[in-house]
Amino acid sequence: MNIPGKHKASAFRRTHCARAVLLALGGMSLSAYAQTMPRVEITGSSIKRIEGEAALPVEIIKREDIEKAGVTTAAELLQKISSNVGGLTDAASVSDVMGGQRGFNGANLRGLGVSSTLVLLNGRRMANFASPGDNSGVDLNNIPAGAIQHVEVLKDGASAIYGTDAMGGVINFITRKDYQGGEASVYALRTDEGGGGKKSATLSGGIGSLSTDRFNVFGALDLQETDRLASSQRKFMQEYSLPDRLSPQLSSYSFPANVDLTSAQLATLNQSGYLKGSGPGGTWVPSPARRVNFGKDSCVNGSPNVVRPLGPGGTEGCNFNYMGDSEVYPDAKKQSFIGRGTVQVAEDHQVFAEVLLSKAETSYAASPATSGAINGTSTGIFLPADLQAKTGITTPVNFRFRLSDAGRRTSEVTSKASRLVLGATGKVGDWEYDTAYNHSVNKATDLDIDGWVSRSKLLAGIASGAYNPFVVATSDAGRKFMDSIKIRDAARMSKGTSDSVDGKLTRKLMALGGGDAMLAVGAEFRREKTEFSATDALRTNDVQGDRASSDELLADSSNSRDIAGFYTEINAPFSKQWEAQFAIRHDRYKGVHDPLTKLTTPRLSTTNPKVALSYRPSKEVLGRASYGTGFRAPSIAELFLPVRSGTTASFVKDPVSGEVAQFDLDRYGNPQLKPEKSKQFSAGVVLEPNRNWNASLDFWIIRKTDIISEIGEQTVFDNPVYYNDPEIVVRDEDGFVSFLQFKKENRGKLNTSGLDIALNWRGDATSAGRFSASLNGTLITRYKFQSDPNSPMANGLGVFRDDKAVQRWRHKLNLDWDRGPLNLSLGHTFLSSYEDQNIPGLADPGWNDRDVKAYSLWDLTGSYAFTKNLKLRGGVINVFDTPPPFTNQSRYFEVTWDPTYGDPRGRSMFAHLQYKF
Repeated sequence: MNIPGKHKASAFRRTHCARAVLLALGGMSLSAYAQTMPRVEITGSSIKRIEGEAALPVEIIKREDIEKAGVTTAAELLQKISSNVGGLTDAASVSDVMGGQRGFNGANLRGLGVSSTLVLLNGRRMANFASPGDNSGVDLNNIPAGAIQHVEVLKDGASAIYGTDAMGGVINFITRKDYQGGEASVYALRTDEGGGGKKSATLSGGIGSLSTDRFNVFGALDLQETDRLASSQRKFMQEYSLPDRLSPQLSSYSFPANVDLTSAQLATLNQSGYLKGSGPGGTWVPSPARRVNFGKDSCVNGSPNVVRPLGPGGTEGCNFNYMGDSEVYPDAKKQSFIGRGTVQVAEDHQVFAEVLLSKAETSYAASPATSGAINGTSTGIFLPADLQAKTGITTPVNFRFRLSDAGRRTSEVTSKASRLVLGATGKVGDWEYDTAYNHSVNKATDLDIDGWVSRSKLLAGIASGAYNPFVVATSDAGRKFMDSIKIRDAARMSKGTSDSVDGKLTRKLMALGGGDAMLAVGAEFRREKTEFSATDALRTNDVQGDRASSDELLADSSNSRDIAGFYTEINAPFSKQWEAQFAIRHDRYKGVHDPLTKLTTPRLSTTNPKVALSYRPSKEVLGRASYGTGFRAPSIAELFLPVRSGTTASFVKDPVSGEVAQFDLDRYGNPQLKPEKSKQFSAGVVLEPNRNWNASLDFWIIRKTDIISEIGEQTVFDNPVYYNDPEIVVRDEDGFVSFLQFKKENRGKLNTSGLDIALNWRGDATSAGRFSASLNGTLITRYKFQSDPNSPMANGLGVFRDDKAVQRWRHKLNLDWDRGPLNLSLGHTFLSSYEDQNIPGLADPGWNDRDVKAYSLWDLTGSYAFTKNLKLRGGVINVFDTPPPFTNQSRYFEVTWDPTYGDPRGRSMFAHLQYKF
C-alpha cells in the first residue's frame, strides 16, 4: 500500500530498494553520503546502515499512508496489503464459535498460515494470542494503532535474524521513539445502512531531547469502540438469501423441533388420523431419512424457520435460517497505551524502557444454541401427551431443536496484553551493542454470558413435560423455563507468557571496494509458557452447546518451552555494484513436558541460512536475489491442545447417510508432530529511469513441507478411507455420524510462487498542484498443497479450497493530488475472480458450478491543513457501495459472502480531526 507521500528526491523513496539505487550511484560516493545520513536498522537485517541500502524487498507503510486509507487498526491496515491472503478479521472471527479463538485478528502473508507470519513491535516479539486453537500468532488488536510511526513488511520469508518461523514474512510495527510535543485526534465513522460504526480517540506526547536534554519520554493512549453490525441491516445479505440460494446449508436445528422417526414410528404416524404431510392424501413422506416437524405449518414462509425440500429439514421438516439476523461484526472496545523512556547515560550509551498495555473486549451474539441430536431412546424422552394421542407415537423419539427461548448465545472475549522491555544500546570500542529483556503476556478470557443453559436441567424439563420443544410456543412459559436453567459464568481462561533476553553486537570488519564490510552476531534466549483453566461452571460439562467430551478434558494445564537462538550476519559491499548479505541462525528447542499426559516431546534443533545479493550496474537499475530456509516448531497448543468439542466449520455431506450438516467435532493436539520446514527464493529488479518514475518487480517461490494442520472436513467425506475410518468418523448403530475426531498432523506440502509489482509516479509541482500515483500488486502464479501426505497436490489458486480463496491478482492503486494545504486521494482495492467452492449438494440449482465475481472497491479521502497544527481529514470508504461478492462457500458462519476479505459495512463516511501542540 505505497501511497506517495512527501516528495524528497524521487517518487520511490518509500521502498528501500529504490533508495538503494540512489544511494549507490547518486553523484557521490557511498562513504561521503554516509557522513551526511544517519544509520538505521531495517527489517531484514540486524546491521545498521544508511536507510535504503537493503537488498531484501521491504515495503514501507508510513503514518501518512495509514491516515489516507482511513483505517484505525492494524488488522484493517493489513487488509490493504496485497501479500496478505486469508488473514483473520473481526468478521472471520465471528465464525469461530467453538474453535477457541474468537476475538483474534491475525496476519497471513502469502497465505502460508497465520502461524507462519512473524509480527514484531519495534523489532521484538510479543506474546501470541493466548487462547489455544488453529492459529498461533500475535493478536493485531494488541498493536497500539495510534502510536504507529510506520510499518515495515519484509516479504522475503524465513528471517534468519528474527526467527526462522517467519516463513511468510515479517511485519514490524515501529512506534515513535524520540518524539517531542503532543498530538490529540478524534475519529468517527458511520455507515450508510447503519451498524458497524466506529469512534476513536488518540492522545500522545513526548518531552525531552536526547541530544540536548539527554532524555526523552513518549506515551500514546488509543481508545476505540466499534458498533455491532447485523445481517438484517444489509440489503445484500437479504438479496443473497441463504434459503433460496444455499438451502442445503440451512440448519436442521429449528424451533419447533425436527423429529427423526424410526421406520416403525413413521408407519404409525401415517396410520393415524394426524394427516399434515405433503404426500398423497396428506401422508408424511419425509426425505432425507425420516425427519418430520409437527409444527411445520409455522415454518412455511416463516422467519427464521423456513421449509425448503433441499434443506437439511427435508420435505417434512423445518430449516433454521441463521443468516436472517446474524451478527456480522461484534461490539468491541479496545484500549491501548504504549510508553517509552530513553536516557542518554553517556556519550555512547543509552538505556530505555518500553511499556505496552492493551485490552480488547468483544461481545459475540450468535444464533440461539442447538440441542444436539437428542437420543430419546436412551434418555427416555417422549412426545407430549397430546401429540402422542394425535400421532399414535408412544415410544421415545430422537429429535433436534434450537433453543430459541433461551435467546442468542452471547459470549464476551477479553484479550489483555502487557509488555515490558528494558534495554540498552551503545558502543564499546569498535563494537555497537543492543540488548534487552522482554516480558510479554497475553491473557484471553472467553465468558458465556447469555443464551447458555444447563443440559441436564434441559433434558429433565423436556422429559417431565415442563418444556415442550415440539410445537410452536403459545405463551412465555418456555422463555421462563429457559431463564430458570441459564448458566452465565462458564468461562475459559488462557494465558501466554514470553520472557526473553536478546543481544547483538555489530562492527566493521574490513574495507571493501564498495565500503566497509559489517559483522553482526546475536543471541536470544526465550521461554514460552501457556496456561489454560476453566471455571467450575464449565467443569460440570453441563453447558448446552459449550461442552467438552469428558470432564478431564477441562483440567487445568500449564506447559512451557525454552528456546535458544544464535545468529550471525555479514554485509559485504564487494564493489560499488555488488553487495551481499550472508546470515545464518541456529535454534534449539527444549522438549515440552505435559503434566497431564506425562509426555515429553523431543528436543529440536535447526540451522538455517539466508543469502541476499544486490547488483547496481547503473543509477537507474538495481537487481537483487535472495535464498533462505525456514523452520517452525509445533506450538505448545498444537502439541497439547486442550481438547475442544464443537462443530465442523463447514457444512459437509455424509455419503453414507446422505445427511448435510455441521457435525459435532472433537479436536486434539498431537505430541508426535514434526516441525514445518520451508525453502524460499526471490529475485527482482528495481528501475528508476528518471526522478519522476520508478518500479520494481520481484519473483518469489516458497516450498513448505510437513504442514501442521487438521485433515480438511470435506476431504474426510470425499474419501472412503476417511469416512469409513471409525477413528475419525464415529457413527451410531444406524450409520449416522455421531461425531468426528480430528487431531493435528503433518499433512504434506505447500508450493506457492508469484510476482510482487510496484509502480510509482510523482509529478513535478505546478500551478495546478502536484499529482502522483502508485500501484502495488501481487500476482500468484502457483498455489498447490496436499490434504494429506498420501494424496496428490491439489490446486488452490483461483479457487476456494479448505479455508480460503487465493486470488490470482490483488492490488492497491492510489491517485493523489496535493495543492498547498489540500490533499485528495482516490484509492482502489481489487481482488480478482475465482472459482467458487462448488461442493456438490451444498447449493441450490443455479448457485453451484460458478465463479465468484471480482471485488473492486473505491475510496475517496482528503485532508485540509487549517494551520501547521490543525488538520481535518475525511472521506468516503467504498464510494459505490459495492457489497462483497456472493459465494457458496460453507467454511465460515457468514455464508453467502467471504468474511476473510469482504467488507460488509458498505459505503462509510469518516472524519478525523488532528491537533498538534
